[in-house]
Amino acid sequence: MAERVYLDWNATAPLRDEARQAMIAAMDVVGNPSSVHAEGRAAKGLIERARGQVAALAGCDPQDIVFCSSATEAAQMWFAGRSDVSGAAVEHDAVGAQITALGGAEVPVDHDGQIVWPKDKPLAALQVANSETGVIQSAFRRRPVDMVDATQALGKIPFNFSEAWVQAAICSGHKFGGPKGSAALILGKGVEIAPSLGGGQEMGRRSGTENLIGIAGFGAAAEASARDLAEGRWDEIEKLRKILEKALAESVKETIFVGNSGARLPNTSCFITPGWKGETQVMQMDLAGFAVSAGSACSSGKVRASRVLTAMGYSTDEAASALRVSLGPETTEDQVYRFAEAWSKAYKRHAARR
Repeated sequence: MAERVYLDWNATAPLRDEARQAMIAAMDVVGNPSSVHAEGRAAKGLIERARGQVAALAGCDPQDIVFCSSATEAAQMWFAGRSDVSGAAVEHDAVGAQITALGGAEVPVDHDGQIVWPKDKPLAALQVANSETGVIQSAFRRRPVDMVDATQALGKIPFNFSEAWVQAAICSGHKFGGPKGSAALILGKGVEIAPSLGGGQEMGRRSGTENLIGIAGFGAAAEASARDLAEGRWDEIEKLRKILEKALAESVKETIFVGNSGARLPNTSCFITPGWKGETQVMQMDLAGFAVSAGSACSSGKVRASRVLTAMGYSTDEAASALRVSLGPETTEDQVYRFAEAWSKAYKRHAARR
């Protein structure tokens, strides 16, 4: 039986060995980070080391980092008590749901997934890169935004918080090889949020005993990801994506590659094969040994067309016929060709039944 191939890195990246080792070491650190004795100071030291590692990857000061459990929680922390908010129609639900709950405005995007920038007021939130399509928002470095969602971008493309016109950013460690349940809200100088009541951890911004093991893994993964970026590893991954898309386009001419006219994450390919449901493709590829995602969202067992793709102007049927393949540092050229071959064979079987 052939080994399974994981091609769903945007959903979650496999735990990096550096993170695993850091977490194992942290398990033996007994102290509470808020205690003043030697054991507590040792635990606190691990947290501050991780804070510096994440800050180095994100291009910010370590004291700007507020550790929390997920990018969703980070978004909730940022939006608490705010009003008159707005965000792109393609925002992740972690941000979009907050904007909707506050009665905020949904700003449209064009067919390439780029936001149609509002003229009358600044934007409250904007994703740096879309998780489904990989589309990178070209204006996030040049226009003022209150908060950016860097969850998919961090670790895959250069991101420097201090150079962006933003007050805050959110990110999540499991997207670049850290453990699930590790994330951060990044706050600019002088920017504050409503304090979390309790023991006053995280500089009074998020109370509760810190997840020492998760934070240690988060930091180690951030340091390793920064090294990958510096060494050009993601340039190599982008070459694999181009190989993949060339192979798919040659085998099925009607395939539509979403967002390929502009900048995308180097690892992400979202493509539409009209008339072939995305969830069907996911199941067929799963049986063939490949883990990929549909360009649709599942809730309570119901599948709906991707609101990201419909916001970009694709029809409901097209949006429901999308597949997302996302690569990572462990992906090989052989795996890419094997997937392309398996997908092409599955399409031929589908076409023969029509």
